[in-house]
Amino acid sequence: MMLCTENYPNVLAFSFLDELQKEFITTYNMMKTNTAVRPYCFIEFDNFIQRTKHRYNNPRSLSTKINLSDMQMEIKLRPPYQIPMCELGSANGVTSAFSVDYKGAGKISSAHQRLEPATLSGIVAFILSLLCGALNLIRGFHAIESLLQSDGEDFNYIIAFFLGTAACLYQCYLLVYYTGWRNVKSFLTLGLICVCNMYLYELRNLWQLFFHVTVGAFVTLQIWLRQAQGKAPDYDV
Repeated sequence: MMLCTENYPNVLAFSFLDELQKEFITTYNMMKTNTAVRPYCFIEFDNFIQRTKHRYNNPRSLSTKINLSDMQMEIKLRPPYQIPMCELGSANGVTSAFSVDYKGAGKISSAHQRLEPATLSGIVAFILSLLCGALNLIRGFHAIESLLQSDGEDFNYIIAFFLGTAACLYQCYLLVYYTGWRNVKSFLTLGLICVCNMYLYELRNLWQLFFHVTVGAFVTLQIWLRQAQGKAPDYDV
C-alpha cells in the first residue's frame, strides 16, 4: 500500500511499489521470509525505502531509472485497485467533510514551512540583532534608574529603548521561523527600529545610530534572502 498526495501521478505511485517489491525479492529469499518470527526483522530494508522515497519525491532523477511507458502498459493490462477518498472516508465512518479537508493536506501550512539552511551571513545577522537588542535593553534599564533618581528624565526614552529591544528580537524570530507576510513584517520592524533611533537622537551619537540602523537593514536583507524551501506538493510519497 502507498499513501501519496491526490495529484501524484498514478504511474509513479505504482512504479514506486513495483521497485520496492523487486528489491525485496532480490534481497531476501523465500526461506528467510517464511522463517521470520521476530517483528521488524527486515528493518534494514528501510534504508532502501527511504532512498527510493527521496528519488520519487524528485521525479527529475527518475528519467534514466524507470521506463514509464512499460509501467503504463502494465497498469492497463493489470489495473491495480485504487482507494478513492470518498470510499476511504465512508469505510471508516467519517463524514464527507473530512474528505474535503484531507484533499488540501498536500499543501504545507505556514506554521510548518521550513526555511532554507542558514548561511554564515544569516548567523552573523542574528548575532548582531541580539547585540543591538541587548544594548537597547541595558540602556532602557539605565533610563529607568535615571528616571527614579531625577524627575527631569523623559519617560518616552524608556519606551523607545524597549520598543527597539522588541523589534530586534522579533527580527531574530523572523530570521529563524517562517510566518505569513514575513517580508512585510520585516520591513515594518525595520521602520520601527528607524523611528526609535530617530527619537533617541539626543542620547546617541551618529556612529551608534548608524550601527543600529545598519544592523536592522542587514537583518531585514537576510530575512528577505532566506526564503522557504521550495517543494512541489504534487510530488510527495
